[in-house]
Amino acid sequence: MNIKATIATLSILSALSFGASAADSVSADQAANLQAAGTISVSGVGGSPMDIHQQLNAKADAQGAKAYRVIEAYNDNTYHATAELYK
Repeated sequence: MNIKATIATLSILSALSFGASAADSVSADQAANLQAAGTISVSGVGGSPMDIHQQLNAKADAQGAKAYRVIEAYNDNTYHATAELYK
């Protein structure tokens, strides 16, 4: 899957609710009003976009972020995603 398709898929999945979660995925426009607090990344082999979203969400929650925005993602045989955190 190419980068744009993976980011689009992650954005769609971010709009869905996956249970109670402290960190929300936000768009670039929404992030403009938030204070940046670092970045996180996840990577692995054979993950689905939903798996990637859940891993980003868990890492953002663990770091006490209110929100995160995916800034880089790819998913082929391996996957990698980077997100900016906001407090």
